[in-house]
Amino acid sequence: MPFLLSALWIVVGIGVLFAGGELFVAGSVGLALLLGIPQIVIGLTVVALGTSAPELFVSVISTFKGQDALAVSNVVGSNIFNILVVLGMSALVMPLRVQSRLVRRDVPLLLGVSLTVWGMASGGRLTWQAGLALLTAMAMNVVWEMRTATENPEEVLGEFDAEERGTLPGAFLRLAVGMVLLVVGSQLLVRGAVSAAVLLGVSQTVIGLTIVSAGTSMPELVTSLVAAYRGRADLAIGNVVGSNLLNQLVILGLSSLVAGAGGLSVDPVMVGRDIPVMVVTTLACLPIFWTHGVISRSEGALLVGLYGLYLLEQLLRNMAPTTLDEYHLILLVAVLPLVLSFIAWQVMRWREQRRPLP
Repeated sequence: MPFLLSALWIVVGIGVLFAGGELFVAGSVGLALLLGIPQIVIGLTVVALGTSAPELFVSVISTFKGQDALAVSNVVGSNIFNILVVLGMSALVMPLRVQSRLVRRDVPLLLGVSLTVWGMASGGRLTWQAGLALLTAMAMNVVWEMRTATENPEEVLGEFDAEERGTLPGAFLRLAVGMVLLVVGSQLLVRGAVSAAVLLGVSQTVIGLTIVSAGTSMPELVTSLVAAYRGRADLAIGNVVGSNLLNQLVILGLSSLVAGAGGLSVDPVMVGRDIPVMVVTTLACLPIFWTHGVISRSEGALLVGLYGLYLLEQLLRNMAPTTLDEYHLILLVAVLPLVLSFIAWQVMRWREQRRPLP
């Protein structure tokens, strides 16, 4: 009975977060459209902020309650989920054409931030100074995005319906109601997740990397799937890249400040395993984004499949730890060569297509 109650809190919390995220995104997009901001910038900043709001509230509230492991694992797990599942499933719906600015600037920036966070956390703690540096970097990035918003006039939004723009009071109302729902939903989700972790005998880190991160990433998933279906690849991809930037710069930054003088503690297992996975998945975006300028359905399937392998590793670690060595051997001997061969094949096809005709 206690476990069912915990599961109920988790389900209800995710539902409330989903509703709050939808309203927050709608209000954010409406406000941005009224200001005439380009689609790619909306995806990288405004929509990313709206869809990252569940992660923000869950991590900050977890930090307030002294549950640092849940706060950090929520961010890391969400970033892995965003790239492998959100981007992968969006490409399965519709192959996504990648803008050159993502390859030239935004993905390398995301990779640099991920490496920086890994380095900051390597000592087992994110200090308040590190949090302040992350927030400063976010402020600089927002200014940079806004200053370059009109460098490609053809990217300016013109295809959105008038209903999506709405009115200024309506946009603010949706933002306010969405914010309230996000606060309530995050409280319920954290309460259920912590109770479930205690009852199942697993760590908060595992719960954060799986159930909580997937639940808080639902707004990103829905937003990108709808954007892909409507042919708005810029919004779908920009949402993922922007959300991952915000997760690290804003959420980890704020959580580190909220944690106080002692800083935000980071599980050594996260530093040695899950944060490197987050970095590698970000790095994998570069060859995928380079090839053909399109994320194909086959590449999308590869990303989703990799997340399945990551999830299986988490399950085996807690349910059958004695089989981990064999599982890692299979990944090393069979899966890794297949993935590298696939990426190399895609790069060769790309180079062939770019080669000038005789």
